[in-house]
This record gives sequence, structure tokens and C-alpha cells, in this order.
Amino acid sequence: MIRLLQEFVECESPSSDAEAVAHFVDLIADRTSDIASAKVVRCKSSGPNVYGPHLRLEFKTNGRRKDGQILGLGHSDTVWPLGTLKSMPFRRTRGRLWGPGVLDMKAGLAFFIYAVRALREFDVPVPRRVVLLVVSDEEMGSETSRSLTEKEAAKSNAVLVVEPGTGLEGKLKTSRKGVGDYTVRVDGVAAHAGVDFANGASAIVEMARQIETISTFTDLKRGITVNPGIVRGGTRTNVVAGQAEVDVDIRVARLKDAMPLDRKFRALKPFDGRCRLTISGGLNRPPMERSPAIRSLFEQAQRAGTDLGLTIEESATGGGSDGNFTSALGIPTLDGVGGVGEGAHTPNESILIDRMADRVALLALMIQSL
Repeated sequence: MIRLLQEFVECESPSSDAEAVAHFVDLIADRTSDIASAKVVRCKSSGPNVYGPHLRLEFKTNGRRKDGQILGLGHSDTVWPLGTLKSMPFRRTRGRLWGPGVLDMKAGLAFFIYAVRALREFDVPVPRRVVLLVVSDEEMGSETSRSLTEKEAAKSNAVLVVEPGTGLEGKLKTSRKGVGDYTVRVDGVAAHAGVDFANGASAIVEMARQIETISTFTDLKRGITVNPGIVRGGTRTNVVAGQAEVDVDIRVARLKDAMPLDRKFRALKPFDGRCRLTISGGLNRPPMERSPAIRSLFEQAQRAGTDLGLTIEESATGGGSDGNFTSALGIPTLDGVGGVGEGAHTPNESILIDRMADRVALLALMIQSL
């Protein structure tokens, strides 16, 4: 498994490089060709970004009758640009495996594959079809893969998302916040800052006032966070700024809070009547709320953990995943069943070697029993 994971990590696959992602997809398909039928799905983006292909693997498992489907859900893309291996090589040291994408989420893909291998080698019958969907644009918002993910989820009895667990305990994830973004644009009146200052209407000053208002939309008690993350504006210091923009990240714990928040953004008005506001954006990942179906699935994982001598815990997170889409459809979804480690998206990204076997065993028991 470590050898396979090394191959996965050393086949770099940044979201922005469709050709690199395609190479990684080919690698996965090749390394599972003895146990799965592969279907490569190429989707066109409606925007300027071009993404690599998505991959659907349907595994050959023991047992003749197959009633329904278990969906494993993962992604092939990482946040790391090509060449990162030079400064972050794959290595095995201090009880860990290190490298770009090892935790998020190439370990999870390897674990799911080996869970199916374990079931085959121990001749354990599996009552449902087992599918692993590996999408290529999750780190970029799942623009081209969302419909494919929802289509597969609709055919499934349960979804296991092989994202990393929470913390060094590897807690499973039973709720995630919904994620969205807004862009607020201000068109002011440009003017020479020395010669014609009074006739200018600064878009930057207006934007500063708008950001103060936007920051009040955060409501931590309700799990709502609003973060103005990127601000752009102006051309020169001696010009009253004619334009400014702010990109805002939003997170909501409950779907019912998304529309009131949207209304607050749409209701923004200029402080300076000479300025004009344009608001765009909205929620792009619904929240994964801890429903009775998700709670029941987690309790099943706890029972499987007990059989393995493990204590399985749950967690909530502000980050989103493709599990947000499947849970919003009402499909029982359990997230965070992948690697146990730390440092996703950072130079110390790593997984614990001594948590690999139990994670694979947990996945195998879940696939067999669901």
C-alpha cells in the first residue's frame, strides 16, 4: 500500500493542469485494472478553467446478487503545483509518509482500493455494487463534477467520502458547513487626486464602508462566517479610485440560513450616492447537516470500529467537500474516512503509517455491511 501511495503522490496532479490529472487518472485505472472496470468521463467547463477527466471505477466483488450501490467518493486533484516534489519529496520518516497530496487525498483513494482488495482476498461477499468516483475539480469547487457526483449518489444506498479524518485522532465527519462566495463591485467616479479631487467618488472609500457592513453579517452562534478575503481597487495613488472589488467567503451550518444571508448581500446600498454597487455570487456547496441518516451511518461505523478494537469519534468542520452534495440529496453520507494525519495544503502534509491498516479495515467492514 505504501508503494502504491508513493506512486500516487509522485504522480503530481494539480487542479489547474488537466494533462497531469489525466496521467494520474490513467495510473489509478491501471493499478486497479485487475479488480475494477474503469470509465473515464471528460466534462467541459462553462468557464475559463479546463479540468482533467473524472474516473468511475466499478469493482468486481464476491457474491452473485448485487442490490443497490455503495459509493466511494474522492478527488484526483491537489492544491500543489507541478514541481512541488522538488521541495516536498515523498518520504517515509518519523512514523509518517510525507508529500504533496498524501493526506488530501491520495491516501484515501489508496485505502478504498485496498479495502476492496481485502474483501476479495478474504472471499467476503459484498451485497451491493461498489463504485469509486474520483473527480478532478473538487479543490476548485466541483464545477464540472457536481452533476456526475449527484447522479451516482442518487443510485447509492450510502456514500463514503475518503477525505482525511479530523486531527491526529482521525475523527469521522458527520457535518460540514455550506460554502459560497460573493463578489461586491463598486463603480465610483475617477478623478485627478490633486486637480479635481472634489469631483471624484472613491470606489475604495466606498468599498471600505461596505466591508465594515459585510463583516457584521457573521453570526458565530448560528455558525455563519463571512470573510472578506481579497480586495482589489484603484489604479494610481494620484487618482481617485474609479473601481474596487471584494471577494467574500461565506460559510453556513444550516441551509435555512443561506437565503437570509443572500438577502443581506443583495440589500447592500451605496453610502455615497455617486457610487454604484454590483453584487454577484451565492452558495455553491450546501451544508452537510447531521441528519438522522448520517447519524445512523456513523453509529454503524462505531459498531464496526468496536469489532476492530477502535474507538470511532465524530466531528464537525467548517470546510466543504463533495459529501456536501450527496448529503443534501438525502443520501446517507459519512465523510473523513480517509487518511489520519495533519498539514493538508501545507508543507508538513503527512499521514500516520500506524493508522493505515485500521482505516482500510474500517472501510472494508463498512462496504461489506452497508
